[in-house]
Amino acid sequence: QVQLVESGGGLVQPGGSLRLSCAVSGVIFSISAMGWYRQAPGKQRVLVATMPSIGDINYADSVKDRFTISRDNARNTVYLQMNNVKPEDTAIYYCNVNLKRRAWFRQEDYWGQGTQVTVSS
Repeated sequence: QVQLVESGGGLVQPGGSLRLSCAVSGVIFSISAMGWYRQAPGKQRVLVATMPSIGDINYADSVKDRFTISRDNARNTVYLQMNNVKPEDTAIYYCNVNLKRRAWFRQEDYWGQGTQVTVSS
């Protein structure tokens, strides 16, 4: 089985910083894209940032120049550095990975359990 364990959420003041982590474990052959999504109360889950194994990083316009996604392939871990956070960044943040468990398997999407980020003074 594949597990995604997120950490780093919490309460932060406007203008502050927070770093989210998502570690992927289990039987994994290869990981292609890794990313973060968020879901605010009463709203749909939306893309925050994605990082393919090869290619360009994609950010939501609302977080460009404030958030940075990175990945450590040796540790199968993806990070989201959140700087200059705003109250509208308050949401549950979900890690997403697209991977193959075996070479002959198809690509599959997996989700983390979500971590709450609250931006408030």
